[in-house]
Amino acid sequence: MEYEQVRELLLQQWTYTGGPNESKASELYHDDVVLEFPQSDEWFQGKINQQGWRERYPAKLDFQPQEIRGSGDLWVAEGLLSYDGGEPLHYVKILEFRGDKVARETLYFADSFPAPQWRQPWAAKGPRPKRQHDLPEHVMGGN
Repeated sequence: MEYEQVRELLLQQWTYTGGPNESKASELYHDDVVLEFPQSDEWFQGKINQQGWRERYPAKLDFQPQEIRGSGDLWVAEGLLSYDGGEPLHYVKILEFRGDKVARETLYFADSFPAPQWRQPWAAKGPRPKRQHDLPEHVMGGN
């Protein structure tokens, strides 16, 4: 897979996930895809199961993609995600492709936390640079 292909697939997935057009969001997955949430110890086998719960998602999703990187069959997406306008959570999405579709996806989420004072002498000064300039600021899910 090339960056532009992965970017377009993810923008489509973020736009349509969690709503009535979930089948459009799920187009990037193989029928036998495995989706894992290690933090909740959940995993879903098959696109039909993944799509089933995402169609009934109870919150409005606001994705703030920050970076997509990888090559070949392994890609990582990072960003922020807000549920129903709440505080954004950081997410990491690890995608393993088989051909032009996702065979395995692993998602991690984490709350923000203040930087510890003791690390300050080594930290870069100023705001963290925007890592990718071709990603939109927000992608509202559920379309």
